Amino acid sequence: MSESRAVILLSGGLDSTTVLAIARSDGLECHCLTVDYGQRHRVELNAARRVADALGAESHRIITLDLRAIGGSALTDDIEVPKGQDLESGEVPVTYVPARNTVLLSLLLGLAEVVGADQLFIGANAVDYSGYPDCRPAFLQGFEKLASLATVAGTDHGVRFRVRAPLLELSKAEIIRRGLDLGVDYGLTWSCYDPNPDGLACGRCDSCQLRRRGFDEAGAEDPTIYASR
Repeated sequence: MSESRAVILLSGGLDSTTVLAIARSDGLECHCLTVDYGQRHRVELNAARRVADALGAESHRIITLDLRAIGGSALTDDIEVPKGQDLESGEVPVTYVPARNTVLLSLLLGLAEVVGADQLFIGANAVDYSGYPDCRPAFLQGFEKLASLATVAGTDHGVRFRVRAPLLELSKAEIIRRGLDLGVDYGLTWSCYDPNPDGLACGRCDSCQLRRRGFDEAGAEDPTIYASR
């Protein structure tokens, strides 16, 4: 295992792009993983390709995994994506994909073992987020413990995998400022859960609302073109 090598869960969104920029600024060799899990906002897959190339990822893999077969989320099932929701309600919205980060981090862990990385980066955030349980510190700590028990690297070679979530305690505005300081072009990224037929971000889903508020509070211009202001 190399301490200078990391794997990055890259969705093509604002948060994961900032995480990749942070890892690169730390001098790490970054291997990115994007998962096409049947999400309705699959335009983010092209964003992930752009980001990985622009930020100098050592490698970038896209894995297809059909979570629509399970469903249970507005992102993977025939459930309407809520618009104009109260972001402070404290309720987990229907855009929560059951066990998504558990599945995606497991794939990332497999990649880490293959490429010889002991650091797993994820753009989880526990401040400005939609309340998903798999974005909370307890989940990330639990997965870190599991990683050492679920791999040959951990059980036979004593590798201590680290799940790194550098955005965990930052507001969306702080994340954006950090990315801009690192030279991130947020015009490469995509956040909307429910783009319209013309490919424009809806402007009203939870993810769009969080993004727009973050740019407003950061005092920066959001390069996204929205269908609805």
